[in-house]
Amino acid sequence: MEHDASDAGEARYELVISVDARRSGQYGDAEKPRMRERIYRILDTAFAQAGVDRRALYTGDRGDGVLMAVPGRIAVTRLLGLWMVEVHESLREENSSLRVPLGLRIAMHVGPVRHDSNGINGRAVDLACRLADADVGRRLLDAEGADLVLVVSGSLYHDVVSAGGKFILPERFAPAELELKEGEFTGWFHLPGRARPDFSRLAPQGPAESGEDSGSSGDGPLPEGSGSKGGGPRPVDAEGRDDGGPAAADEGRDDGPARYVAGGDLSVNRDNVYHQPVHIGRTVDSDRRKG
Repeated sequence: MEHDASDAGEARYELVISVDARRSGQYGDAEKPRMRERIYRILDTAFAQAGVDRRALYTGDRGDGVLMAVPGRIAVTRLLGLWMVEVHESLREENSSLRVPLGLRIAMHVGPVRHDSNGINGRAVDLACRLADADVGRRLLDAEGADLVLVVSGSLYHDVVSAGGKFILPERFAPAELELKEGEFTGWFHLPGRARPDFSRLAPQGPAESGEDSGSSGDGPLPEGSGSKGGGPRPVDAEGRDDGGPAAADEGRDDGPARYVAGGDLSVNRDNVYHQPVHIGRTVDSDRRKG
């Protein structure tokens, strides 16, 4: 994709797509070229079926996957909807003849992207890569016996996915809070062709399971610190906010109204400023106290 010299270093809001192969580090040198050919064949077929000219996109090879930036003139809904459906169908067709099926993790995020002679860069690119590399996606594929998982950023979900559209089913996305290098982010996970992901089915992550190919396979340039640091997803509410209970309170978070259950009088006072003497709690009548 060509850019004018005047655009060098200028950020553009684009859709960033990161595609990673499951357990790429377990492919031998003889198998890896065939795996890469399958990934590109799947993506190219999906672009053709969705009516998207791949030549209009930036495409960067990552060895075990592909990094893409989609210009704003191409509708994001086209990629989230029809393109994802075609990716899933093409992947199923490829896997029908494989003894060990190919698994893909795809992440999407919209944000400022800078292009230069060496490729693309920016925080939006880093976030898309880390979402694709999050351990939750790997574990979902294994727990559900699936071959494809999509994760979108919280902003992309609320701005685009939540409104729905052709082949876009927001009710089949489930949020999980991820601890990434830059901090905590909410990722919305979707298993194409399946029901809403159920995180309760994920087995607890052991200390040695910090990622089966996160930066260790040597298959391509991953951003430093890519991946999730936590042991798994923390539940969040319908708005993507942490619903972790006492743990969230211990961390000083205030993501929504507190919920309490009490068998008597209860007074909760928080973040208030009192300018006059006040009485907090129930007032007991003096005659009742005497009685």
